[in-house]
Amino acid sequence: MPKSTNIALHPEQSLPERSDLLDFPCPSYSVEPSSRRAIGKMSGFSGRVLATLSVILATTLPALAFQTSGQSMIIVDYLSGAVLAEQNADERLPPASMSKLMTLYMAFEALEQGRLTLDTKLPVSEHAASYKGSSMFLVRGERITVEDLLRGVIVLSGNDASAVLAEALSPDGTEEGFAELMNRRGVEIGLTNSNFTNANGWPHPDHWMSVRDLAVLTAAIIRNFPDYYLYFAEEEFRFDERVPENRYNRNPLLKLDLGADGLKTGYTQAAGYGLVGSAVKGNRRVIFVISGLKSRTRRTEEGEQIVNWYFIQFTEKTLYQAGDTVVHTPVWMGEEATVAAAVPENAYVLIPSSMDTKIEANAVFDSHVEAPVVEGQELGHFVVSVSGLNYTATFPLVAANSVDRAGYLGTWIVAARSLFGRLIAEVLPGDT
Repeated sequence: MPKSTNIALHPEQSLPERSDLLDFPCPSYSVEPSSRRAIGKMSGFSGRVLATLSVILATTLPALAFQTSGQSMIIVDYLSGAVLAEQNADERLPPASMSKLMTLYMAFEALEQGRLTLDTKLPVSEHAASYKGSSMFLVRGERITVEDLLRGVIVLSGNDASAVLAEALSPDGTEEGFAELMNRRGVEIGLTNSNFTNANGWPHPDHWMSVRDLAVLTAAIIRNFPDYYLYFAEEEFRFDERVPENRYNRNPLLKLDLGADGLKTGYTQAAGYGLVGSAVKGNRRVIFVISGLKSRTRRTEEGEQIVNWYFIQFTEKTLYQAGDTVVHTPVWMGEEATVAAAVPENAYVLIPSSMDTKIEANAVFDSHVEAPVVEGQELGHFVVSVSGLNYTATFPLVAANSVDRAGYLGTWIVAARSLFGRLIAEVLPGDT
């Protein structure tokens, strides 16, 4: 079997520029039948390209593991999707008001689709006005704009505001009907351990979520609705000066100068204290969910500890800049034998700052590339794994240049070259 080639870097070295790379022998390249994938190790199909990447970083400390005093937790690097720490992440727990994020997701979606506008006024029903607990103190019969309702849910955690939005979006005008819609939509966006019976997290034995699902939902909100996500950073909302003392965002991290900009707290006696949080510095963002804590104070302390832990204990490592060639892949029936496969955007991974780490990467192609190839055409992807962290990061690979299909004479040359290669492979002994 062909051998792959590795590059090991000393701790003080950065990733090599392409001009510093070595020439490698032609690697193996195979395509398995139908849905199975072809994998080309990055030892280069021709010329000067990066080998299967192996980066060793110095220092030896125990593996990182953030500990929570709560029942469940998950910490995720937003851009790569790396799960940096977790505890009972798939356990079904009462989410309390944190499940309002699903109601908000569906309201944002309705705004994007034009079914609602921020100026749309929605009526307050008797059912919505009857909710106790955290509230906007809405009155039956009044009509409230969607924007005020969104701010009421996000900043004031209004149970009543959630119900008003739910009834407006429900296929049958009821909160129960909206909950059924929530369940269907939740599955579609990737929630696997969630079940909703209402729009606001009001205690019910069949209303539950996992912290992993809350993290998935949070990432979807940040990714899909950047304009509406800005509401989550709002610290104060004086709705109608109705109850002045009930005007502050319950998220305790917003005032701590941590880069926190969302998202939602939750509390019931059964759920304990919970927080879905996110913080950003530069182009790095952490998402985390903690649930089942014993007090508001502990929730604030752990939230701050998680954000500091993320930004201190992990470092961003850029593997390729946008447009950099990762590997050359063969082109079938092309005027050129290979095409450069490049990353269209910066490719980076998050690595621990204080432990041995090994980064490995492969270029993966779904099939042989056949001419003609158009510049920018997606060819496959680039998969990176980091030892010590149970995750892989995937980046698309696109054609860095166009390759025309070979003419009549070129087709015969390609066929002859392929036949000659097969004959040589049968005659010469290979590695075993």
